[in-house]
Amino acid sequence: MEFEYKARGRTGEALTGVIDAPSKEAVATQLTNDGLTPIQILAKVGTGTTKDNGAIQRFRQRPPNIDDLIFLSRQMYALMKAGVPMLRAIGGLAESARNERLREVLRSIRDDLESGRALSACLARHPKVFSSLYVSIMQVGETTGQMDEAFMQMARYLEQEKHTRARIRQAMRYPVIVLGAIAIAMVIINLFVIPAFAQMFANARMELPWATKLLLGMSAFFVDYWLHLLVALIGGGLLLRHYLQTEHGAYRWDRIKLRFPIIGPIVLRSILARFSRAFAISFKAGVPLVAALSTVANAVDNHFVGEKVRGMRNGIERGDSLTRTAAATGLFTTVILQMLSVGEETGSVDGMLLEAADFYEREVDYDLKYLSDALEPILIVAVGVMVLILALGVFLPMWEMAQLARSGS
Repeated sequence: MEFEYKARGRTGEALTGVIDAPSKEAVATQLTNDGLTPIQILAKVGTGTTKDNGAIQRFRQRPPNIDDLIFLSRQMYALMKAGVPMLRAIGGLAESARNERLREVLRSIRDDLESGRALSACLARHPKVFSSLYVSIMQVGETTGQMDEAFMQMARYLEQEKHTRARIRQAMRYPVIVLGAIAIAMVIINLFVIPAFAQMFANARMELPWATKLLLGMSAFFVDYWLHLLVALIGGGLLLRHYLQTEHGAYRWDRIKLRFPIIGPIVLRSILARFSRAFAISFKAGVPLVAALSTVANAVDNHFVGEKVRGMRNGIERGDSLTRTAAATGLFTTVILQMLSVGEETGSVDGMLLEAADFYEREVDYDLKYLSDALEPILIVAVGVMVLILALGVFLPMWEMAQLARSGS
């Protein structure tokens, strides 16, 4: 947004101008830092002067995705490694960031840094952009004086996370396309194809097979109530979305999707890989064990697994070992528990956790590679059953009508 301002200079002279900034407060801060005294700040007409325009502008702003965060982390690593001051690095990236929302966030962080806040505290003010894991790693980097390594660790973690998400999307593309095609075919058949045969079967005045009666009943229901079904589908989808955004709904859904056949174990292993890598990064960076578990519980992006991780934290606080608390969750395999036990005995828990993350990621890659092969028979059977019912329902009456016509002649 562009703001017109009136201010007084150091010697009292009147000054006016235009500044591009996310808010009036940011304009006032920038003017004060330049040694000016703000008198009046007004948003320019046509740049979001009203509350509604501001809402529309926020709606159009795409939230920063994982690629934006990877790019930011790698740039910050290079700048920190080169010895560029933090404030200058953030200010430079605030002007060159590709994402508009991220530019505004970086400008806000720059202003907070100028006011004396630590970087981790500035990042924590934007939880929708920077996760608790990101904030914790930055906090450790500030404590140890290794901010460049902290940014590099987050860049590598986010790159691995992006790779896992891409593999899952790639594996699910074929089943989603097939199921979508089946749904579209069912709608077209029930609304347009079956009604064309219904009149012909009615004129024949013959006993229809069960498959034909089933198809005619489904088609009549679709034709008579298609609008009600559409409204119910949209309303149910909105209600389900609202429920899944609640804490109870998100917990139940995260628990249910881990029990899906074929897909559930893959999702669980990908979550455990994320847990192991995030925990290893936190532990290696020097985050205390209990604090690391609290941070990772929010980073796994699954409420059910996060609750299990918080249970591990409670066990550690009671004095139990990491291996024993991990075994109590029922999530980890025997191999991983043995690796954790060795890590505790040798003092290399972070190394063992990285090995566990690599193990889970290899398992996920292998499962995703053959996911289409596992789902293909199920999809073929579903399509075959649909085609069989359609063929029996349409061709059997036509066959009987042909037999009657032949015998009558």
